[in-house]
Amino acid sequence: MPKVVDPAARRRAVAEAVFRVIQREGLARASLRNVATEAGLAIGSVRHYFGSHDELIGFALRALSENVRTRVLRHAERLLATDSGVDRRALTVELLAELLPLDERRRQESVVWLAFLTEARTDPRLRQYTRELHQTQRALVRRVLLEARRLNRVADWLDIGLETERLCALLDGLTVTATLQPELTDRETTLAVLRRHVETLAATGAYE
Repeated sequence: MPKVVDPAARRRAVAEAVFRVIQREGLARASLRNVATEAGLAIGSVRHYFGSHDELIGFALRALSENVRTRVLRHAERLLATDSGVDRRALTVELLAELLPLDERRRQESVVWLAFLTEARTDPRLRQYTRELHQTQRALVRRVLLEARRLNRVADWLDIGLETERLCALLDGLTVTATLQPELTDRETTLAVLRRHVETLAATGAYE
C-alpha cells in the first residue's frame, strides 16, 4: 500500500532542511540538490513540491516568518489578556525576546535571516521577502507600543513611529552581534540590554 504523504508537512520538512544547509554552509549552498540530500529525499521529490529554486527559497523565508509569528502571538495573547496585577513589563520582554538569538532555534533563524538579508542587497528576487519580514517586525513592535498607549502605560506625547524604529534598531543590533560575534554578547547581556530599554519606556509610564 503506498505511503500517504502530507504535502504540507513535507514542504515544512524541506524548509527545515533549507535552514540547516544555510546555517551550516551558507545560502549559496542551498541548491535543490543539496537541500534534497539534507532532507533525505530524491531531488525529484523536492521538485514535486517546489517548481524552482526561487519557489523553494521564497517558501522557506515565509516559513521562517510564520515560525516566529506563531511564537510571538502566543506571548501577545498573554500580554493582551492579562490584568493589571501581572508584570506586563516582563511579558513584554519575553515577547520581544522571541526576535533575538537566545537559544539554538532562534540562533538558527537569525543566521538564516542574516544570510537572506545580505544576499537581498544584490538579488532583487529576495528583496520582496526580506521587506515583508522587515515590515512584520515593525508591525509587531508598533502594536506592542500602541497597546501600551491604549492602556495608558505610555505617555500620549510618545512618538510611536520613532519609538518603533528605535526599538527595532536595538533588536536588529543585538541580533547581528549575538549571531556573528556571540563571544562578545552572551544571552544574559542581550536580555539585560532589552530589559533596560523597556525600562526607559516604563519611565514614561509604560508596562507599570
